[in-house]
Amino acid sequence: MVHRDRRRRFDIIKIGVSSSVWRDPYHLLLTLDWLWFFGLIGVGYIILNALFAFLYLLGGDCIENAHPGLFWDAFFFSVQTMASIGYGAMYPRSECIYTNILVTIEALTGLMGLTTATGLMFARFSRPTARVLFSRVAVIAPHNGIPTLMFRTANERHNQILEALLTVSLLRNEVTAEGEYMRRFYDLKLVRSQTPIFALTWTAMHQIDESSPLYEATPESLAEAEAEIVVTLTGLDETVSQTIHARHSYIVEEILWDKRFVDIFRRKQNGRRVIDYTRFHDVMPI
Repeated sequence: MVHRDRRRRFDIIKIGVSSSVWRDPYHLLLTLDWLWFFGLIGVGYIILNALFAFLYLLGGDCIENAHPGLFWDAFFFSVQTMASIGYGAMYPRSECIYTNILVTIEALTGLMGLTTATGLMFARFSRPTARVLFSRVAVIAPHNGIPTLMFRTANERHNQILEALLTVSLLRNEVTAEGEYMRRFYDLKLVRSQTPIFALTWTAMHQIDESSPLYEATPESLAEAEAEIVVTLTGLDETVSQTIHARHSYIVEEILWDKRFVDIFRRKQNGRRVIDYTRFHDVMPI
């Protein structure tokens, strides 16, 4: 079974548009992994303090109780100034106007940097995220006598997603009568596309009848058209009362024909129902 990096499916080279991520630093800092985010903030903090330390050294012996010309004394004085710690062991001499002006600039810089970092942390923590599980494969099998495209999705959190809406589209290559190449989307109508409460699992089903874009499709024809099934789920997280989104896609190699999902529901002896997520992705021949 073939599984690709799903992030690379939408990784398109854009010509004529700058690809630099630094053109939108706010978006970059919101989307970075937490390890990279803390690393970038830490490196920036050290570089900024080192820069101010060199500027303090240019002013000569103007920091009380600091060793003249010693970088580390100037560096830690910068840290205390930027963070407004105020230990009192080192402080700028009153007769050194240059150093006092520099302290004023650094205090303002530290205040702005602290508020910016706090805002970024709050934005990252408060950004609504979905923990929605999609089956690794989709299947095409008869359901009530009609060939049906099916896949599973589940809410991994112990809460509910309200007014969940599932949209499914077929993406494939086409050539018009004029010979123009196009990449087109076709909506796939689901048996049930919306649920008022999404708490456990949901099997999405699209019936392949005469009105379906998948009618008379074969694995070979889908592969030739580089077809892909794109799935989007939206809903309202009851915990934070914010809209959440989840996206998934299935390429041709992940669409299995004449297979069906194994049953993951069972009942214990005491009558309680059990969902076996260890078999969530398993299929079997019809």
